[in-house]
Amino acid sequence: MKNNTKKVECAGGIIFNQKNEVAIVNQNHDSWSLPKGHIDEGETPIDAAIREIYEETGIINPKLVKKIGHYDRYRIGLDGRDDLSELKTIHIFLFKSEQEKLKPLDKNNPEAKWVDIHEVENYLTHKEDIKFFKENIRLVIN
Repeated sequence: MKNNTKKVECAGGIIFNQKNEVAIVNQNHDSWSLPKGHIDEGETPIDAAIREIYEETGIINPKLVKKIGHYDRYRIGLDGRDDLSELKTIHIFLFKSEQEKLKPLDKNNPEAKWVDIHEVENYLTHKEDIKFFKENIRLVIN
């Protein structure tokens, strides 16, 4: 790791619905991920997760099931590879939602959609997002 790597804290969630679908978001028209984003100063990880979910999917009042954990990954570079200038620690929470229509408010996240739980890993762009999701998919299915 380079000495000039910026470390940031992020939070987000795996949100599932009654149909065993998970909400995923498109960022900048070039990558798919779980909804998440930077934790603002003075914000708790859970508050940041709920805010980011709302901004990136339009989901209002997701029901918290539990905190899943966290993982580290580099941001995605313009070339699709790891951008070593920023290392994210991403705190992920499990939520339920009965909201059917997803409507992102964040212009950098122009699209959000519900995807069958068994298809999510086929959409996610970053290898660490895929790994974390696969390790925790049982929490959603059970």
